[in-house]
Amino acid sequence: MGTPAYILPLSVLIFLLASFGPLAAQQNDIDIYSLTLDSKVTSRFAHTVITSRVVNKASEAREAVFQVELPKSAFITNFSMIIDGVTYPGEIKEKAAAQERYSTAVARGQSAGIIRATGRNLEQFQASINVAPSAKVTFELVYEELLKRQLGKYELILKVRPQQLVQHLQIDIHIFEPQGIASLETESTFMTKNLADALTTTRNKTKAHIVFKPSLAQQQKEQGKPDTILDGNFIVRYDVDRTNAAGDIQIENGYFVHHFAPAELSTLPKNVVFVIDKSGSMAGRKIKQTREALIKILSDLKPEDQFNLVIFSREVILWKPTLLQASTEHVEEAKLFASSINADGSTNINEAALVAVRMLDESNRKEQLPAGSVSMVILLTDGDPTTGERNPQKIQENVKAAIGGNYYLYCLGFGFDVHYAFLEKLALENGGVARRIYEDSDADLQLQDFYQEVANPLLTMVKFQYPQNAVELLTQDNFRVFFQGSELVVSGKLQPQAPDLLSVQVKSRLRTQNFTFQTEVNVADKEKIFQSPKYIFHNFMERLWAYLTIQQLLEKAVSASGDEQKNLEARALNLSLKFNFVTPLTSMVVTKPEDQDEVQVVSKPVEADNDLLPSFPLFSQNARISQDSMFIRSKAYSRSRPAPHFKTLKSFYKTNLDKSHPLVLSSPGPMERQPHFILSLPRQSNNHIPEALCVTVRKSSQPSLQILSDPIQGIKVTGKYEGSTDKFVWLQVSYKTPEVKVRVTQDSIVVTRSSGGKSSSYQWTGTLYLVMPGLKLTLENGLLLLSDSDKVTIGLVSLNPPALGLQLILRNPGYFSSQASGVVGQFYQDLQWNPSTVENKRELSMRGKKYTVTRKSVTNFQRSRGTTPLPTFPCWSLELPL
Repeated sequence: MGTPAYILPLSVLIFLLASFGPLAAQQNDIDIYSLTLDSKVTSRFAHTVITSRVVNKASEAREAVFQVELPKSAFITNFSMIIDGVTYPGEIKEKAAAQERYSTAVARGQSAGIIRATGRNLEQFQASINVAPSAKVTFELVYEELLKRQLGKYELILKVRPQQLVQHLQIDIHIFEPQGIASLETESTFMTKNLADALTTTRNKTKAHIVFKPSLAQQQKEQGKPDTILDGNFIVRYDVDRTNAAGDIQIENGYFVHHFAPAELSTLPKNVVFVIDKSGSMAGRKIKQTREALIKILSDLKPEDQFNLVIFSREVILWKPTLLQASTEHVEEAKLFASSINADGSTNINEAALVAVRMLDESNRKEQLPAGSVSMVILLTDGDPTTGERNPQKIQENVKAAIGGNYYLYCLGFGFDVHYAFLEKLALENGGVARRIYEDSDADLQLQDFYQEVANPLLTMVKFQYPQNAVELLTQDNFRVFFQGSELVVSGKLQPQAPDLLSVQVKSRLRTQNFTFQTEVNVADKEKIFQSPKYIFHNFMERLWAYLTIQQLLEKAVSASGDEQKNLEARALNLSLKFNFVTPLTSMVVTKPEDQDEVQVVSKPVEADNDLLPSFPLFSQNARISQDSMFIRSKAYSRSRPAPHFKTLKSFYKTNLDKSHPLVLSSPGPMERQPHFILSLPRQSNNHIPEALCVTVRKSSQPSLQILSDPIQGIKVTGKYEGSTDKFVWLQVSYKTPEVKVRVTQDSIVVTRSSGGKSSSYQWTGTLYLVMPGLKLTLENGLLLLSDSDKVTIGLVSLNPPALGLQLILRNPGYFSSQASGVVGQFYQDLQWNPSTVENKRELSMRGKKYTVTRKSVTNFQRSRGTTPLPTFPCWSLELPL
């Protein structure tokens, strides 16, 4: 029994419902009049309190259902209901002790309150209570989690979905990082311009305070109507300063934590064998996404790396007989091979894994692997072994014996048909981790992000050493490998006789050299740092130590057996009970005050419990919640979730073109080509402000076209033009500061932070409000805007049928430098408008060339066009041959 090896980002969904009727009835019956979330993050340890206050406005008793989604890696520490001033707390017990009461509740058809996984990173907690007429009830849930650094960021995700307007709704996030906050960004998938006014962020060197407090009017989807617009993610991402290569040590109340993530280290060469399942069950979107991800991953290999591909179904196919250097020639050849992978046959996991290991063994025997390099096998499969050796335990034994501790094995399980517990143990026994890849439109990004986590090894054989008789109760203090963008964390207790100055050494291997990092801290000075109760909670460091210890004990238990496994689980159980954590070994019993015999028992699952999840009901019959709609159903009638409604919207062209040119509504003529680029132009010498320039290119297909480059602004725009369809199939905007890439296709938007950073995918029909130092991204009404106070504003649009394709819009051209170039950039260098005697025709000169432009009305093909006639706007049209 165990937990996933990687700690997932902190997430919470606030979700309180009444178990009857539609929304209008909820407004008049069970009313949420206050909903608050308070999260304190101190030295990466997050303590979150969710408080919901409800009142029953009906003339008879009603049932209120409290539902919260929290991170899978978080531990609930307390849940209570306050009724008429009396607190009814949950009681955490050993799971076996709570089993009888749990079984009795299930047999009686009562809500058993088991936590269920409901997404990639979330699991759902639920409790319910009958509320008397006019009575008020307060629900309070507390949970804790250590945020894990992944791809250079810590991430706090709050998924907000109250389902009704709330009189007092507030999110408070306090972050205290004594190391110093290096970067901070906020993102929301429900934020509108109106809601953005309810968000405030204050920050100094070590502290940040983020408050989101929308008024009732700001929460409304439409004025005068009860529907709320709050439905989506609220995310905070940050990183810390790292001035000491030996890491940062913090001390509070006799316990310490040591965070280690040295910067400025060169990447070690790696030898990687990709083992890809191509069995019949991978057919369709799975194999397509796998091909796409593999091609991108191959492009990210470094020249000093060595690699090979092993493709398997019933038979095992090697791309090459041995590992090859990741030269440009070899990588391009491998991409061609990867692009031809098709799915068919059964699944021979055992032979495929052993072939990969033998390949590494052979290269090692011939001394072909670079000295100090890191060797790994990355296995992707979507099912159980169905041919060859099919016994999971035997496969684990075979692979462990073959690897012999020399290499790392990472296992990726695609979907819910995999035997996740088998893959998890297979990976953990061989120095790696397991990860589930969710079948979704961004599965290729999930694969790429996982690869980036292990793509850049920096150190091996890392060992933390503290003075003898100074510390005790250490968590894991030796690690086989340290990767760029991650962080190693060690925690423990200071002994009473510990010296005033705590000296620490971190020993490691850097290529072929032994390397030691050293630091020394004053214990008393460190203790003084955590004196302000505003940013911490009592004994947080001891709870951090307990949390980390339990997580590591459960992880070790996955690959252990017999008495060793029992001992590890017993230690984890004792700590869980002592610190009041709901873990996979404990349960929380909630007794309902109206019936002392009726209980709810909260039990925490592990990732392996989620296999075949889509076929499991998420809720008990008592709650009457539809898994599909996530709405309540009553006995008399049901209300399914309405389809998303998108209003007829004002043209984004009006927003992005000069305000002196109002939107013109007219009936469009015959269907014409839509412009690829819509450019706002600078003032002319005669102070004339020309209308926008709409540019359509004419060219044969180009795999990559430089549209805009401005090295002073640090902006580059590229795209792929498809001549046969006369459209751009993708556009990419790259920024130097901050280091961000935004790539759009007809279907989606992908934002990638820094080289090898995390990628996030968004849909055009959604909303986005992302603010980071030096750049703001907003998506609303089908228009994605990239802007900052001293940058050119770039707009991107995915056109609706019949005008399929992508469109680029430029505003604030005054920020372009004299070095702007490219298909679009050239229009901001020496452009002159020449007089013309022909109505609606002009001539412009640019770099010695003359072009005739025609004034036309261009149709606005916004996604939400719901009116006839369609809106148009005036624009000078130019067809530009390239």
